[in-house]
Amino acid sequence: MIRDWQSAWYEEVDDHYRGPNDGGGGGEGGGGGGSEKREIDMITDGPEGRASLMPRTVGSQITLEKTPSYFVTQEAPRRIFNMSRDTKLIVVVRNPVTRAISDYTQTLSKKPDIPTFEGLSFRNRTLGLVDASWNAIRIGLYALHLESWLRYFPLAQIHFVSGERLITDPAGEMGRVQDFLGVKRLITDKHFYFNKTKGFPCLKKTESSLLPRCLGKSKGRTHVQIDPEVIDQLREFYRPYNIKFYEAVGQDFRWE
Repeated sequence: MIRDWQSAWYEEVDDHYRGPNDGGGGGEGGGGGGSEKREIDMITDGPEGRASLMPRTVGSQITLEKTPSYFVTQEAPRRIFNMSRDTKLIVVVRNPVTRAISDYTQTLSKKPDIPTFEGLSFRNRTLGLVDASWNAIRIGLYALHLESWLRYFPLAQIHFVSGERLITDPAGEMGRVQDFLGVKRLITDKHFYFNKTKGFPCLKKTESSLLPRCLGKSKGRTHVQIDPEVIDQLREFYRPYNIKFYEAVGQDFRWE
């Protein structure tokens, strides 16, 4: 998925679970150097090569690796399966219309001369023909992407996190994530503080932390204003895909 506030927030969760001496027994990132963050490129040839990029872990540890684009990359399911068929997968999803607007907002901040959101979203606005080849629209077709993953992994190994509930009930969502991973519920509601300015929760390293870790300046931007009719057209476009996705995962995310 597109890197946004949720992926940045998960980096803080990853740090929370790592002790001061975690990170492997030697080599790059080893010793007492603390946590190690790297994106593993699933395009790298050979499962052994990809596995070698992971940090060393012992039986009581779980290795977490985060790359939002995996879910929508056609080659990723097979290559991850070949590396480790026991891998558990966590996918953060949100309303695909809101996600597309967020994606566009982020791109616009870096490339202010790009066409309008409406212009990129439709092949023919009058006829309501949505351009599903545009990446911001294509990513939100969760049901289609899921089909590729279910060819290799059972649904029991995939956990879907609601991006909306991650804002309104972060402790509840993280509780379900911890249950899915089979770890003790160390992160609870005592570890969160809601930042009214940003509109997102901040994560405390410990219950007694005075300074919670909040999102950086580039995260949680105010979305650009979009014509309500455009939003309605996109909602209608996504509706059948959303329903199919709900049925496939057994969860109603209530995006309609």
